[in-house]
Amino acid sequence: MQKYLIVLTGPTGIGKTKTGIQTAQHFNTEIVSADSRQIYKEMAIGTAVPDITELNIVKHHFIQTHSVHEVYNASRYENEALKVINSVLETRNLVLLVGGSMLYIDAVCQGIDIMPDADPEIRKVLTGKFENEGLESLRFQLKKMDPVYFNSVDLKNPKRIIHALEISIQTGKPYSSFLSNPKKIRPFSIIKIGLNCDREKLHNRINFRIDQMIDAGLENEARNLYHLKYLNALNTVGYRELFAFFDGKTTREKAIELIKRNSRRYARKQLTWFRNENEMNWFEPEQLSEIIAFIKTRISEQ
Repeated sequence: MQKYLIVLTGPTGIGKTKTGIQTAQHFNTEIVSADSRQIYKEMAIGTAVPDITELNIVKHHFIQTHSVHEVYNASRYENEALKVINSVLETRNLVLLVGGSMLYIDAVCQGIDIMPDADPEIRKVLTGKFENEGLESLRFQLKKMDPVYFNSVDLKNPKRIIHALEISIQTGKPYSSFLSNPKKIRPFSIIKIGLNCDREKLHNRINFRIDQMIDAGLENEARNLYHLKYLNALNTVGYRELFAFFDGKTTREKAIELIKRNSRRYARKQLTWFRNENEMNWFEPEQLSEIIAFIKTRISEQ
């Protein structure tokens, strides 16, 4: 019997959790989360993890299963998620992959190259160099160490540049050498479904969700994690803006405003990524019956 992975994705705040649960219920299957932050135990409010009721309705995997202290990356996720997916597919003909972390979705669908975990000490040195000497210094270093990646990376993105440098320094090999493997073949068919709506409605959804997070205690959650703000897991919208408030760099009101703005910007970034996917099939989150009918049709055709 043919097996299927249903990828349900879309921008932050669009309603992936609710639609995913309803779809999984209909097909009597489980959900594998593809959210690179909901995986952390300490970040419940700021990452909008499903609540206890939702988790009891459908079995979820990779929700609050790891600590922010762990080094976790897309390569590790690929290996762990595939084991879970294949395990679920032993007794079911389809499983849902639900989330908006683009790299995690790509890791499962087409694979990424195995690269080592970054050394936190190297990252600390490079971050210090960025803060003291600026981004141009890191660009110059990357150009020398990995001209191939230098010519393709977003040179305005310090996070990507630092990551490439830390891997290059740690391994003695160009970061780009880890990115050349062909797409991997999976033992299941993949059906991709994207959720979206008009921009004003999406922005209203995002703003409303941030207000809900604040009411639920996001500020206190961030305060409890403030001493760990150097960790990569916490370099995340919702936390870094509040950390700036705690540092006295901005006001509480401005921090909340920035969380909303940066969440909207992240949503645009996600949509740009997803729209480059030729295999994506788009629906509005309220179109549950249409989504279910589409999945059934695709399965029956194969």
